[in-house]
Amino acid sequence: MNQEQQKELLRSQQGELDAVLMYQRLAKVVKTEKEREAFLQLAKEEGRHASVFHAYTKQALKPRKTMARIIPLLYYLLGKKRLYKMIAKGEYDAAVGYEHLIADFPEVESVKNDEKRHGDIVSGLL
Repeated sequence: MNQEQQKELLRSQQGELDAVLMYQRLAKVVKTEKEREAFLQLAKEEGRHASVFHAYTKQALKPRKTMARIIPLLYYLLGKKRLYKMIAKGEYDAAVGYEHLIADFPEVESVKNDEKRHGDIVSGLL
């Protein structure tokens, strides 16, 4: 693994860890049980994604709380419809962003596939 790949894998690992907290926090503010359950499941899966990247980086990272603090506010300020569209786009973008890593890091393919599915799940909550 070269230095640029190491940096990218660490960024990806950090993003997945941050998403765990974001989805856990969002689950606390949503209005329906269906949404709460969906976001808790997504949080769990994002944790698995972080562990996939950790297997490559061998570095323990801590989640940053920034998005976990901002997302609930955006839920109230922007409304569910606009926020969920933004979150789904982020999931779809992550899937595309992971594609080039698969050749060198095959386990990332499962993460990429999950990210697309996550986008579909969040879109389906609208």
